[in-house]
Amino acid sequence: MKTYHDPVLAEAAVEGLNVLPGGRYVDATYGGGGHSALILEKLQQGKLIAIDQDKDAAANVPDDYRILFLNQNFRYMRNFLKLYGLLPVDGILADLGVSSHQFDQAERGFSTRFEGPLDMRMNREAGLTARDVVNEYPSEKLADVFFLYGELRNAYKIAGAIDKQRKVAPINTTTQLTALLNKLAPRGKENKFFAQVFQALRIEVNQELDALREFLVQSAEVLRPGGRLVVISYHSLEDRLVKHFMRSGNFRGEIEKDFFGNPLTPLVAVGKTIMPAPEEMERNSRARSARLRIAEKRE
Repeated sequence: MKTYHDPVLAEAAVEGLNVLPGGRYVDATYGGGGHSALILEKLQQGKLIAIDQDKDAAANVPDDYRILFLNQNFRYMRNFLKLYGLLPVDGILADLGVSSHQFDQAERGFSTRFEGPLDMRMNREAGLTARDVVNEYPSEKLADVFFLYGELRNAYKIAGAIDKQRKVAPINTTTQLTALLNKLAPRGKENKFFAQVFQALRIEVNQELDALREFLVQSAEVLRPGGRLVVISYHSLEDRLVKHFMRSGNFRGEIEKDFFGNPLTPLVAVGKTIMPAPEEMERNSRARSARLRIAEKRE
């Protein structure tokens, strides 16, 4: 199987799925197929449903009768599982990070390392691009994007600088944006600053947090009792949603109870949060912020 992405916490994630030889599993973020390859090693007559909204991922799918590849956003997982008569499933895995392949393609606009168009679409057939957000959003809405999704304290200054420049000429490329905002980056923390700027735009373009909320709710519905949900997150916004939902079944993190005091939660956390070993972080810089959480559907 070809891979264009070094999967983070691969062994731990697949181990957390507790794969049954004849089970039915979903790799909700197929990418380069690294996690799926490990799942297939444990499957015999089971089924693997691989989902990815990026068409490039299709090139990595092996000719294997056990795999069904869906070129879709994972927010539509439940509908497609129902369409293909694949409910319920025994396990679901999601790696929420941007793939190395996407970062390394300058024309996708995900990385500050290259000059490229301000695109950032996971699904290149989607309408909204980062260029649209930067050039067309009202200044206040743009500030909200940087504050809420980038957790940038100087969000209004960032939006103001962009608004001033775009009145002179459109901001079309990644390097135009970074050059414009360089004076606002804290000295010595430039890389982190621009990572937060790009993260905010990417989340807005792809509606990542809304999609994640929908995916998590559906996961609890489509899993069989005793089935596992395994999620790898990379920043506090998505990790907080995962943690709260696994703990309480909602995104507030507050556990509701029935009349008898029993928790009304569809999932129960399995073990503690897993973080990459120093060796993996040294080998793969993307792993440094990764957090792996596992939950099981209540019987």
